[in-house]
Amino acid sequence: MCLIAERWMKVTVLQRDIHWADPAANVAASDVAIDRNPDSDLYILPEMFSTGFCTCPEGIAEASGSMTLDWMKSKASATGAAIAGSVAVYEEGKYYNRFYFVKPDGSVTAYDKKHLFTFGGEHMHFTPGSERVTVEWKGVRILLEICYDLRFPVWSRNRGDYDMIIYVASWPTPRVDAWKALLTARAIENQCYVAGVNRVGSDPSNGYCGGTRLIDPYGRVLAECSDGVEMESTAEVDMNILEAFREKFPVLNDADYEDFQ
Repeated sequence: MCLIAERWMKVTVLQRDIHWADPAANVAASDVAIDRNPDSDLYILPEMFSTGFCTCPEGIAEASGSMTLDWMKSKASATGAAIAGSVAVYEEGKYYNRFYFVKPDGSVTAYDKKHLFTFGGEHMHFTPGSERVTVEWKGVRILLEICYDLRFPVWSRNRGDYDMIIYVASWPTPRVDAWKALLTARAIENQCYVAGVNRVGSDPSNGYCGGTRLIDPYGRVLAECSDGVEMESTAEVDMNILEAFREKFPVLNDADYEDFQ
């Protein structure tokens, strides 16, 4: 009999209320939230989790070698887990909405948000990224995406290069139904796991009710946080299940990859 090795990753999504423009307070609260949920392999925080979503980042964005990034490295090392989330970054005269994926060995993979939220004026101050970024952790290939990227399916189309997408977000309450629907669509159409991590609370511009969840490639919700509540939820990403589904129903073989030319 041929035994198949178990290949899975335990993921905790953290739905946070963010203190406006206060990295020290947000890092401290995130530290406590992670400690409430020990033994995960990956902890995911929302978009701009250290400051709140600032479209005018002057005086709010952090340097690229910030206290927040130092904390992510330290916490990853202490927990033996990866820590993920986006930070408003100031670097060489430009601002970036930068997704950090930090591993316990201190290595950092960074993705700069491509689709800046023009409706909210993000494009007036931030510089967009131009490269899709994937990272491998615990045998899972992960595509890093931020908030508004969710509305652009060609950008996040599975090219056979990932098994999971992470969307970190500050997605306002009036459009939360679109957030939930699009997360499910991305999981189904790309035959992958999707983690969507949104914030709750409010900032000077908007209110947020969450809708944080982890979805499997069938579109089923494996873990979710209650709307309007600061909380965490945990579930497993199982590569054996994903690969068996892709082999049985090979949708990605018929994908329109010419769209990427």
